[in-house]
Amino acid sequence: MTITQETVRPAAAVPAAGGGISSRLATICAVTAGFSAANIYYAQPLLTAIGSTFHVGSAAVSLVVTAGTVGFTLGMATLVPLGDLMDRRRLAVTLLSIVALFQLVAAGAPSLAVLIGAALVVATASVVSPLMVAFAATLSAPEDRGRVTGKVMSGVLIGILLARTAGGLLSSAAGWRSVYLVSAVLVLGLAVLLRRVLPIARGEAQISYPKLLASVPKLLVEEPTLRLRSAFGFVSLAGFNALWTSIAFLLAGAPYHYGTALIGLFGLVGAVGATAARITGRAADRRLDRPATAGLLALVLISWGLMALHGGGWLWALVAGVVLLDFGVQGMQVMNLAIIYRLRPEVRSRLTTAYMTIYFLGGAAGSAASGTAYALWGWDGVCAVGAGLAGVALVISLVEAVIGRRTAVAD
Repeated sequence: MTITQETVRPAAAVPAAGGGISSRLATICAVTAGFSAANIYYAQPLLTAIGSTFHVGSAAVSLVVTAGTVGFTLGMATLVPLGDLMDRRRLAVTLLSIVALFQLVAAGAPSLAVLIGAALVVATASVVSPLMVAFAATLSAPEDRGRVTGKVMSGVLIGILLARTAGGLLSSAAGWRSVYLVSAVLVLGLAVLLRRVLPIARGEAQISYPKLLASVPKLLVEEPTLRLRSAFGFVSLAGFNALWTSIAFLLAGAPYHYGTALIGLFGLVGAVGATAARITGRAADRRLDRPATAGLLALVLISWGLMALHGGGWLWALVAGVVLLDFGVQGMQVMNLAIIYRLRPEVRSRLTTAYMTIYFLGGAAGSAASGTAYALWGWDGVCAVGAGLAGVALVISLVEAVIGRRTAVAD
């Protein structure tokens, strides 16, 4: 990748590829990634209000959320790989501009169909979040890449966790359309800022776009480390979504009887786990891959044990379990990305696509398993699913560590 200087800024202020990234620029990447990811989740607490506006039922209005999921998956598969082919700054600014435009369309949507269409486009273009993670990793010095990746990922994770809370509070104060309007203004401001502060970063790929897309699955075949870390990512997000899919049912029932506002604010508890991103990033820079992985998976397993103790009104156990789970899952995400970004720098965007596609498939699987488990066995069933996923992943990590040590000794 070739980095060229932008004339609107002094040459000394523009980082070189792999030569280091300033704390200010890393923070801007983290904030951008967070607001971009949040666009996919704003609608979740707004569905009742949207349905009331358009006089439709829950099945129809839920298509707004479905459009978000479909759109983001589509963007991951078709847009993120472009980071290896074209200027990442231009790609990010263009996508953010599209997000801002269609958030305005959503804010003024005259019908549910228009809102669903706008949500699809917004979610497709919101893949700026993984692009920012890969961009920051590319600009970082090798010995600092894990810390920087952790910082940007913390922005993504906080954006995801707080989007629901922020959307619900703003909607209560000024109506659901205000959420889309505020988002449009913020995202447009970020697009202008990125246009000024990001260096030009052209991808090195010299192939056609169809071949670029076809090369993504080949990476999974060629890179065993990518396969292993994608498997860990699958399991991690499956457990994360298993929790957040069913916890609202738990908190609404006995012995808690919480209302929707308090349930939404419960998401703030999970934001505490975002500190794992920076801690794990430092561990990745020190190449503590295997012990950190085992430790994080062990935390996740313990968290499900704590959450299973919630019976009898032990809210402290549930809160502690949520914090540990989010800490472990978010830490694993940073560790996984830091490791795969060491593999082949020239294809980082495609590595991101391969990993994140499997990661989000895990999220979908976890949500489905959680819903079924809760319907059949209640919260204990959800905890069993989560603990089983974490246990399998922990065993795999320990076996891989043993095999890795034996291979190292043999060499």
